[in-house]
Amino acid sequence: MGKKKPKEPPEPPSIDRLRMELAREESRYRLRRALLNIAGILAVAAAVATLVATRLLIMLQVNGSSMAPTLQDGEILILRQTKDVGTGDIIGFHYGGEVLLKRIVACGGDLVEIDAQGVLWVNGTAVEEPYLAGQSLGKCDIQFPCQVPEGMYFVLGDNRAVSMDSRLRTIGCVERSQIIGRALFRAWPSGRIGIMH
Repeated sequence: MGKKKPKEPPEPPSIDRLRMELAREESRYRLRRALLNIAGILAVAAAVATLVATRLLIMLQVNGSSMAPTLQDGEILILRQTKDVGTGDIIGFHYGGEVLLKRIVACGGDLVEIDAQGVLWVNGTAVEEPYLAGQSLGKCDIQFPCQVPEGMYFVLGDNRAVSMDSRLRTIGCVERSQIIGRALFRAWPSGRIGIMH
């Protein structure tokens, strides 16, 4: 039997090859680390967005024409959850198992009157309402002048001819506890997206 030739030891890799391998491993490590960081940032951002959306903001769809022309049927609004509201604000409030959207025209202590032509008077001064398409006394079964009780709000729809609001005894003045928030942003349709004034 012939003698086996002894195996020659493998040739060690060159310094350049070792440097390339090391650079490749470092690159993979940096990529993994960057991906983990991005995943962590996205998880935190999603948690914050969820918290903000559930604790600070409410999304509502407009139902009906009582706030036309300001709000149109089917539009989607973002409301900021707050009870810090005042005259001129469009608010969402609970009424009969629904959320109604109306504009605050007077606050606690104010004296409200609407004349036969539909002109709104607050504390003896006619209120300019450029957001109305037309003035109307509309559906009304309360006596004027009407003093708004403290801690409550007199609300009207911008479409006075059809809106059911504080002019009706069944709705009346809105209590602070009924308010869920103030209209902040119109999110849909795309042609009308923008901040609410």
